[in-house]
Amino acid sequence: MVSTTQSKVTRWDRHGREHVVHVRKSGVQRLLTCATCGWHKGAQFLPWLKAQEHLAEAHQAVIDPGA
Repeated sequence: MVSTTQSKVTRWDRHGREHVVHVRKSGVQRLLTCATCGWHKGAQFLPWLKAQEHLAEAHQAVIDPGA
């Protein structure tokens, strides 16, 4: 049986709007899904970096809540 886990990458844009990309893991493959625009992509390597790049490019969301 394949276990599925989920995490998320959250960033805010300069207007204070939150944008989230969910990272769902199933085996070695990860599926990235943007909660804002519905964008999705499969990724095997560096999924969180790809999620950050999407948020920065598509939504200009670069403010990291954890920093």
